Amino acid sequence: MASKMSTCTRNKLVTSQVGARRCLAVRATSNNKQDNATQVESCVTRRGVFSLFAGAAALAVNAQPSLAAYGDAANVFGSKTGNFSGATDYEGDGYKVALPANWNPSKERPFPGIDLRYVDSFDDVNNLEVIVQKSGKGSITDQSPSDFLNSIGYILGETSAKVESKSEGGFAANKAAAASVLSTNTRKDGNGKSYYEYELLIRTADGNEGGRHQLISAAVSKGNLYVLRVQAGDKRWIGVGKGVREGCINAWNSFTVA
Repeated sequence: MASKMSTCTRNKLVTSQVGARRCLAVRATSNNKQDNATQVESCVTRRGVFSLFAGAAALAVNAQPSLAAYGDAANVFGSKTGNFSGATDYEGDGYKVALPANWNPSKERPFPGIDLRYVDSFDDVNNLEVIVQKSGKGSITDQSPSDFLNSIGYILGETSAKVESKSEGGFAANKAAAASVLSTNTRKDGNGKSYYEYELLIRTADGNEGGRHQLISAAVSKGNLYVLRVQAGDKRWIGVGKGVREGCINAWNSFTVA
């Protein structure tokens, strides 16, 4: 794979308008902004943690679209004028992404298909991966958002291990994790390619880090499926002035495929 890196100064600072959510609910609010948002609560085994995404993602399909102009990278959280210092533009084989400041390359490959992996130099629970796989689809929209999310459960933390545990931290016995789909979005770039985007919060019974925020962006191009997954621990995500959340969102917004 031929790749090149160039340091850039970002002219867009994106900040999250999505507050930290520490619930076990899977929620999605439609465009009609009903007073009573649909909620489904579920605790599931680690093996089946992502089976609940189908209903949640289907409910969230009508989420508000991104604010980005057609042809630009997404800006799903809105923007402020200013410089996003330290980000590094990375151009891989068929994709581009802005890497967060102070993140370093990692040789770890938790599963097949990882083309790029970077980790936070301070805490590797914060990491970024780009997965490239062959695809028989012509577009990401050949699957529904919920079906696609279920199809990539293995990259989001699903394992085949059977979990046996005592009741802990509000979780029932033998229940390992609870997942919330905080938002879904569909956007198009200047070449007309469609992207599915998701914000997820996954909590485990051990309560480590308060959970994991995961930002997903996926597209199909030239016979390949490209998936960006950016993860941050909840404590760093909500931390003030640490830049983790901003760096993750900036990477998520910047992701484009050729």
